[in-house]
Amino acid sequence: MPPVNQSAHIREICALAPVIPVLVVEDAAWAVPLAQALVAGGLPVLEVTLRTPAALDAIAAMVQVPGAIVGAGTVLGAQDARAARAAGAGFAVSPGMTGALAAACAETGLPLLPGVATASEVMQAQEAGFDALKFFPAGPAGGAGYLKALAGPLPRIGFCPTGDISAQNATAYLSLPNVLCVGGSWVAPAAMMRAGDWAGIEALARQAAELGAGLER
Repeated sequence: MPPVNQSAHIREICALAPVIPVLVVEDAAWAVPLAQALVAGGLPVLEVTLRTPAALDAIAAMVQVPGAIVGAGTVLGAQDARAARAAGAGFAVSPGMTGALAAACAETGLPLLPGVATASEVMQAQEAGFDALKFFPAGPAGGAGYLKALAGPLPRIGFCPTGDISAQNATAYLSLPNVLCVGGSWVAPAAMMRAGDWAGIEALARQAAELGAGLER
């Protein structure tokens, strides 16, 4: 019997925009205006990394913003998955994958975008029922050329490359048939968040949302 498809909802999420902002939110007071700016700019899917004490509160606030689809990033284990779900996260993103993490996400009904960096890790994730994967760290792990090479032997897998992605190289990834979207932090720089430059972040989001124009993803 084939494994249960663990990635159907993740694929739907990835299809909503070419870029998923990867957000390190230092102050929960930024959450609502940040989410509003990104959604207004055309990027409704938001990944709040669990790297700061404010992250879970930020998720809880962002999910109240109309149009925002908020997930938790840097989900490293079962405890993170449960906390993210309790905060209202609609999906989880991890730099890797373990059986315990996958089981916790399944138990809590939290769709998981697990990270991979090698062909063997892709195959292991596929055996577990995942066909939408985070390619991380994209740049150091081989970049767009590596993902292009994986498309032949692993044609059923779709990727969200993250790590060393920028406005300058995102199109090289998005033009690949096995790339669903990309993740990037450039659309919400820390300096802009600290300055409360929500209009500037909205402008960056609009530029990012246009990166997929004319490309079949």
